[in-house]
Amino acid sequence: MSLPKVAEAGGEWTPSPRQLEREAVARRQRVRRRLLASAVTVVVLAAIVAGIVSSPGWHRVREYFFSWPDAHDSFESISKGFWINVRIFLVAEPSVLILGTLVAVTRQTVSPWLAPLRLIAVVYTDLLRGVPTILVVGLCGIGIPALNLTGVPTSLFWLTTFALVLCYGAYVAEVIRSGILSIHPTQRASAEALALSRSQTMRYVVLPQALRRVVPPLMNDLVSLQKDTALISAVGVFEALRAAQDYQGYHFNGTSVLVAAAYFLVVAAPLTRLTDWLMLRAIRREQGR
Repeated sequence: MSLPKVAEAGGEWTPSPRQLEREAVARRQRVRRRLLASAVTVVVLAAIVAGIVSSPGWHRVREYFFSWPDAHDSFESISKGFWINVRIFLVAEPSVLILGTLVAVTRQTVSPWLAPLRLIAVVYTDLLRGVPTILVVGLCGIGIPALNLTGVPTSLFWLTTFALVLCYGAYVAEVIRSGILSIHPTQRASAEALALSRSQTMRYVVLPQALRRVVPPLMNDLVSLQKDTALISAVGVFEALRAAQDYQGYHFNGTSVLVAAAYFLVVAAPLTRLTDWLMLRAIRREQGR
Protein backbone atom coordinates (compact mmCIF):
# COMPACT_ATOMS: atom_id res chain seq x y z
CA MET A 1 0.00 0.00 0.00
CA SER A 2 1.51 3.29 -1.11
CA LEU A 3 1.69 6.12 1.39
CA PRO A 4 0.90 9.81 0.78
CA LYS A 5 3.87 11.69 -0.64
CA VAL A 6 5.26 15.03 0.47
CA ALA A 7 6.72 17.43 -2.06
CA GLU A 8 10.33 18.15 -1.30
CA ALA A 9 10.38 21.82 -2.32
CA GLY A 10 7.24 23.40 -0.86
CA GLY A 11 6.48 20.81 1.80
CA GLU A 12 2.87 20.54 0.57
CA TRP A 13 0.94 17.32 1.06
CA THR A 14 -0.01 15.41 -2.07
CA PRO A 15 -2.33 12.38 -2.09
CA SER A 16 -1.04 8.99 -3.12
CA PRO A 17 -2.29 7.29 -6.32
CA ARG A 18 -4.35 4.90 -4.18
CA GLN A 19 -6.03 7.87 -2.44
CA LEU A 20 -6.78 9.51 -5.79
CA GLU A 21 -8.28 6.24 -7.00
CA ARG A 22 -10.50 5.97 -3.93
CA GLU A 23 -11.70 9.57 -4.37
CA ALA A 24 -12.50 8.92 -8.04
CA VAL A 25 -14.53 5.82 -7.13
CA ALA A 26 -16.40 7.75 -4.44
CA ARG A 27 -17.23 10.53 -6.93
CA ARG A 28 -18.56 8.01 -9.46
CA GLN A 29 -20.70 6.38 -6.79
CA ARG A 30 -22.11 9.74 -5.72
CA VAL A 31 -22.97 10.64 -9.32
CA ARG A 32 -24.58 7.22 -9.86
CA ARG A 33 -26.69 7.55 -6.69
CA ARG A 34 -27.84 11.06 -7.64
CA LEU A 35 -28.81 9.98 -11.15
CA LEU A 36 -30.71 6.99 -9.81
CA ALA A 37 -32.49 9.10 -7.18
CA SER A 38 -33.44 11.70 -9.80
CA ALA A 39 -34.79 9.05 -12.16
CA VAL A 40 -36.86 7.37 -9.45
CA THR A 41 -38.21 10.76 -8.30
CA VAL A 42 -39.23 11.73 -11.84
CA VAL A 43 -40.98 8.39 -12.39
CA VAL A 44 -42.88 8.57 -9.09
CA LEU A 45 -43.94 12.19 -9.64
CA ALA A 46 -45.01 11.41 -13.21
CA ALA A 47 -47.11 8.49 -11.95
CA ILE A 48 -48.77 10.69 -9.32
CA VAL A 49 -49.52 13.46 -11.82
CA ALA A 50 -50.86 10.95 -14.35
CA GLY A 51 -53.12 9.41 -11.70
CA ILE A 52 -54.52 12.81 -10.70
CA VAL A 53 -55.02 14.07 -14.26
CA SER A 54 -56.73 10.85 -15.38
CA SER A 55 -59.15 10.79 -12.43
CA PRO A 56 -62.86 11.32 -13.26
CA GLY A 57 -63.21 14.56 -11.29
CA TRP A 58 -60.00 16.23 -12.46
CA HIS A 59 -61.76 18.70 -14.75
CA ARG A 60 -63.85 20.02 -11.85
CA VAL A 61 -60.79 20.32 -9.60
CA ARG A 62 -58.88 22.09 -12.39
CA GLU A 63 -61.67 24.60 -12.92
CA TYR A 64 -62.02 25.32 -9.20
CA PHE A 65 -58.37 25.38 -8.06
CA PHE A 66 -56.30 25.96 -11.19
CA SER A 67 -58.07 28.72 -13.07
CA TRP A 68 -55.51 31.11 -14.54
CA PRO A 69 -57.99 34.02 -14.99
CA ASP A 70 -58.97 33.79 -11.31
CA ALA A 71 -55.33 33.55 -10.27
CA HIS A 72 -54.57 36.68 -12.26
CA ASP A 73 -57.56 38.58 -10.87
CA SER A 74 -56.81 37.70 -7.24
CA PHE A 75 -53.08 38.33 -7.47
CA GLU A 76 -53.13 42.03 -6.62
CA SER A 77 -55.33 41.83 -3.51
CA ILE A 78 -53.43 38.82 -2.17
CA SER A 79 -50.06 40.50 -2.74
CA LYS A 80 -51.24 43.53 -0.74
CA GLY A 81 -52.45 41.23 2.03
CA PHE A 82 -49.22 39.26 2.05
CA TRP A 83 -47.25 42.45 2.63
CA ILE A 84 -49.08 42.64 5.98
CA ASN A 85 -47.93 39.10 6.78
CA VAL A 86 -44.35 40.04 5.95
CA ARG A 87 -44.47 43.17 8.11
CA ILE A 88 -45.85 41.24 11.07
CA PHE A 89 -43.15 38.60 10.65
CA LEU A 90 -40.38 41.20 10.50
CA VAL A 91 -41.65 42.85 13.69
CA ALA A 92 -42.44 39.63 15.56
CA GLU A 93 -39.22 37.74 14.78
CA PRO A 94 -36.74 39.91 16.73
CA SER A 95 -39.31 40.47 19.46
CA VAL A 96 -39.76 36.71 19.90
CA LEU A 97 -35.99 36.16 20.12
CA ILE A 98 -35.60 38.89 22.74
CA LEU A 99 -38.57 37.70 24.82
CA GLY A 100 -37.53 34.04 24.60
CA THR A 101 -33.97 34.83 25.67
CA LEU A 102 -35.13 36.90 28.65
CA VAL A 103 -37.54 34.21 29.82
CA ALA A 104 -34.94 31.44 29.40
CA VAL A 105 -32.28 33.37 31.33
CA THR A 106 -34.80 34.27 34.04
CA ARG A 107 -35.63 30.61 34.59
CA GLN A 108 -31.93 29.84 35.09
CA THR A 109 -31.37 32.42 37.82
CA VAL A 110 -30.79 31.23 41.39
CA SER A 111 -31.20 34.43 43.39
CA PRO A 112 -34.05 34.22 45.96
CA TRP A 113 -34.95 37.83 45.13
CA LEU A 114 -35.85 36.74 41.61
CA ALA A 115 -38.12 33.87 42.70
CA PRO A 116 -41.32 35.77 41.68
CA LEU A 117 -39.90 36.36 38.21
CA ARG A 118 -38.99 32.68 37.90
CA LEU A 119 -42.53 31.70 38.87
CA ILE A 120 -43.98 34.10 36.30
CA ALA A 121 -41.64 32.70 33.64
CA VAL A 122 -42.68 29.11 34.41
CA VAL A 123 -46.40 29.96 34.36
CA TYR A 124 -45.97 31.94 31.15
CA THR A 125 -44.21 29.14 29.24
CA ASP A 126 -46.60 26.45 30.49
CA LEU A 127 -49.70 28.53 29.73
CA LEU A 128 -48.76 29.92 26.33
CA ARG A 129 -47.43 26.60 25.04
CA GLY A 130 -50.65 24.86 26.06
CA VAL A 131 -53.16 27.32 24.63
CA PRO A 132 -53.88 27.27 20.85
CA THR A 133 -52.30 30.24 19.09
CA ILE A 134 -55.52 31.15 17.31
CA LEU A 135 -57.25 31.49 20.70
CA VAL A 136 -54.56 33.90 21.92
CA VAL A 137 -54.90 35.89 18.70
CA GLY A 138 -58.65 36.13 19.26
CA LEU A 139 -58.28 37.14 22.91
CA CYS A 140 -55.76 39.87 22.10
CA GLY A 141 -57.49 41.10 18.95
CA ILE A 142 -60.96 41.26 20.45
CA GLY A 143 -60.54 41.24 24.23
CA ILE A 144 -57.93 43.98 24.65
CA PRO A 145 -59.86 46.65 22.66
CA ALA A 146 -62.99 45.75 24.64
CA LEU A 147 -61.23 46.75 27.87
CA ASN A 148 -60.97 50.40 26.70
CA LEU A 149 -57.59 50.83 28.39
CA THR A 150 -56.00 54.25 28.12
CA GLY A 151 -52.81 54.34 26.07
CA VAL A 152 -53.15 50.78 24.79
CA PRO A 153 -53.14 50.59 20.97
CA THR A 154 -56.30 49.29 19.33
CA SER A 155 -54.73 48.55 15.94
CA LEU A 156 -55.30 44.92 15.00
CA PHE A 157 -51.86 44.88 13.39
CA TRP A 158 -50.11 45.49 16.70
CA LEU A 159 -52.52 43.45 18.81
CA THR A 160 -52.19 40.35 16.66
CA THR A 161 -48.42 40.81 16.44
CA PHE A 162 -48.37 40.97 20.25
CA ALA A 163 -50.34 37.72 20.40
CA LEU A 164 -47.92 35.93 18.09
CA VAL A 165 -44.94 37.23 20.08
CA LEU A 166 -46.48 35.93 23.30
CA CYS A 167 -47.11 32.46 21.88
CA TYR A 168 -43.83 31.97 20.07
CA GLY A 169 -41.83 33.60 22.85
CA ALA A 170 -42.82 30.67 25.07
CA TYR A 171 -41.66 28.10 22.50
CA VAL A 172 -38.40 29.91 21.81
CA ALA A 173 -37.75 30.33 25.54
CA GLU A 174 -37.80 26.56 26.02
CA VAL A 175 -35.53 26.04 23.01
CA ILE A 176 -32.98 28.52 24.35
CA ARG A 177 -33.26 27.09 27.88
CA SER A 178 -32.48 23.63 26.53
CA GLY A 179 -29.37 25.11 24.90
CA ILE A 180 -28.33 26.69 28.20
CA LEU A 181 -28.80 23.39 30.05
CA SER A 182 -26.68 21.59 27.44
CA ILE A 183 -23.58 23.60 28.36
CA HIS A 184 -21.26 21.50 30.50
CA PRO A 185 -20.87 22.65 34.14
CA THR A 186 -17.11 22.92 33.66
CA GLN A 187 -17.72 25.99 31.50
CA ARG A 188 -19.29 27.75 34.46
CA ALA A 189 -16.57 26.50 36.78
CA SER A 190 -13.91 27.87 34.44
CA ALA A 191 -15.68 31.23 34.34
CA GLU A 192 -15.83 31.33 38.14
CA ALA A 193 -12.11 30.54 38.25
CA LEU A 194 -11.57 33.64 36.13
CA ALA A 195 -13.52 35.68 38.73
CA LEU A 196 -16.53 36.24 36.48
CA SER A 197 -19.86 36.90 38.19
CA ARG A 198 -22.94 34.77 37.49
CA SER A 199 -24.37 37.39 35.15
CA GLN A 200 -21.06 37.76 33.33
CA THR A 201 -20.76 33.97 33.01
CA MET A 202 -24.22 33.77 31.50
CA ARG A 203 -23.61 36.68 29.15
CA TYR A 204 -20.09 35.94 27.92
CA VAL A 205 -19.70 32.17 28.35
CA VAL A 206 -22.96 30.21 28.54
CA LEU A 207 -25.41 32.14 26.39
CA PRO A 208 -23.23 32.51 23.25
CA GLN A 209 -22.54 28.75 23.19
CA ALA A 210 -26.18 27.91 23.89
CA LEU A 211 -27.46 30.10 21.06
CA ARG A 212 -25.06 28.52 18.58
CA ARG A 213 -26.28 25.07 19.52
CA VAL A 214 -29.98 25.84 19.10
CA VAL A 215 -29.85 27.75 15.82
CA PRO A 216 -31.55 24.96 13.78
CA PRO A 217 -34.59 24.55 16.10
CA LEU A 218 -34.83 28.32 16.39
CA MET A 219 -35.01 28.57 12.61
CA ASN A 220 -37.78 25.96 12.59
CA ASP A 221 -39.78 28.06 15.03
CA LEU A 222 -39.28 31.14 12.85
CA VAL A 223 -40.53 29.23 9.79
CA SER A 224 -43.64 28.25 11.77
CA LEU A 225 -44.07 31.86 12.87
CA GLN A 226 -43.99 33.02 9.25
CA LYS A 227 -46.81 30.61 8.38
CA ASP A 228 -48.86 31.34 11.50
CA THR A 229 -49.12 35.02 10.62
CA ALA A 230 -52.12 33.80 8.59
CA LEU A 231 -53.94 33.20 11.89
CA ILE A 232 -54.54 36.93 12.25
CA SER A 233 -57.29 36.55 9.64
CA ALA A 234 -59.42 35.12 12.47
CA VAL A 235 -59.99 38.64 13.85
CA GLY A 236 -60.58 40.33 10.50
CA VAL A 237 -57.10 41.46 9.44
CA PHE A 238 -57.14 41.53 5.63
CA GLU A 239 -53.88 39.64 5.11
CA ALA A 240 -53.12 37.20 2.30
CA LEU A 241 -55.29 34.29 3.47
CA ARG A 242 -58.24 36.55 4.30
CA ALA A 243 -57.96 38.22 0.88
CA ALA A 244 -57.90 34.78 -0.77
CA GLN A 245 -60.94 33.62 1.20
CA ASP A 246 -62.78 36.82 0.34
CA TYR A 247 -62.14 36.27 -3.37
CA GLN A 248 -63.13 32.61 -3.04
CA GLY A 249 -66.43 33.47 -1.40
CA TYR A 250 -67.27 36.19 -3.91
CA HIS A 251 -66.29 34.33 -7.10
CA PHE A 252 -66.93 30.73 -5.95
CA ASN A 253 -63.44 29.69 -7.01
CA GLY A 254 -60.60 28.35 -4.84
CA THR A 255 -57.68 29.29 -7.04
CA SER A 256 -57.00 32.32 -4.87
CA VAL A 257 -56.29 30.04 -1.89
CA LEU A 258 -53.52 28.31 -3.84
CA VAL A 259 -52.14 31.70 -4.85
CA ALA A 260 -51.93 32.66 -1.16
CA ALA A 261 -50.29 29.30 -0.39
CA ALA A 262 -47.71 29.97 -3.10
CA TYR A 263 -46.82 33.31 -1.47
CA PHE A 264 -46.15 31.62 1.88
CA LEU A 265 -44.21 28.83 0.17
CA VAL A 266 -41.91 31.30 -1.59
CA VAL A 267 -40.82 32.61 1.81
CA ALA A 268 -40.91 29.34 3.77
CA ALA A 269 -38.94 27.20 1.30
CA PRO A 270 -35.68 29.25 1.45
CA LEU A 271 -35.95 29.44 5.24
CA THR A 272 -36.39 25.66 5.40
CA ARG A 273 -33.36 25.06 3.20
CA LEU A 274 -31.36 27.50 5.35
CA THR A 275 -32.41 25.54 8.43
CA ASP A 276 -31.22 22.28 6.87
CA TRP A 277 -27.89 23.86 5.92
CA LEU A 278 -27.35 25.23 9.42
CA MET A 279 -28.20 21.84 10.92
CA LEU A 280 -25.71 20.04 8.68
CA ARG A 281 -23.05 22.63 9.43
CA ALA A 282 -23.60 22.19 13.17
CA ILE A 283 -23.32 18.39 12.81
CA ARG A 284 -20.08 18.68 10.82
CA ARG A 285 -18.68 21.09 13.38
CA GLU A 286 -19.52 18.72 16.24
CA GLN A 287 -17.92 15.81 14.38
CA GLY A 288 -14.84 17.85 13.49
CA ARG A 289 -15.35 17.59 9.72
